[in-house]
Amino acid sequence: MQAERSGHARPGRVRIIGGSLHNSRLPVPLVEGLRPTPERVRETVFNWLAPVMAGARCLDLCAGTGALGIEALSRGAAAVSFVEREGRLAQALRSNLERLGVGGEVVVADAQTWLQGLPRQYDVVFLDPPFALELWAALARQLAAGGWLAPGAMVYVEWPAALAPELPASWQVHRQGRAGAVHYALMRA
Repeated sequence: MQAERSGHARPGRVRIIGGSLHNSRLPVPLVEGLRPTPERVRETVFNWLAPVMAGARCLDLCAGTGALGIEALSRGAAAVSFVEREGRLAQALRSNLERLGVGGEVVVADAQTWLQGLPRQYDVVFLDPPFALELWAALARQLAAGGWLAPGAMVYVEWPAALAPELPASWQVHRQGRAGAVHYALMRA
């Protein structure tokens, strides 16, 4: 996890900020490169997603802590698939889902490899890969071309302010913001 910055969760812990699991704390293993989405950013993004969250089918790709997907479940999503390649994080995510009493599919897999499988359509996708891997363009192309996005799907993308990821031309910015060194946008596919 990167050094703590203003608005970021304390190392080893993430807090769910809204919905039925409001104020639930998620213990998180310390894994190099893990960078949970800051609370204030999650609050903003879920305010933007409020009209579409009830009953949504969500994909938390490169799930990490799973905070985005668990926040979605807390706010009424019908189902969330979590894809995480790091076994320790996937196990922590399974434990957190069980402890909180919420369901969710946790898949231990590399996101690019997983997206080569049989597609399922999702209403909301959280695309926040480890910054060092620079996977935004590749994963976005796979999502767009592979049949993973339901009609009118929303895709949340988070990236370092110093970069501008190449996203599909068919994706339109719905809302966007910046928090410190991080840009984020909610795209309509």
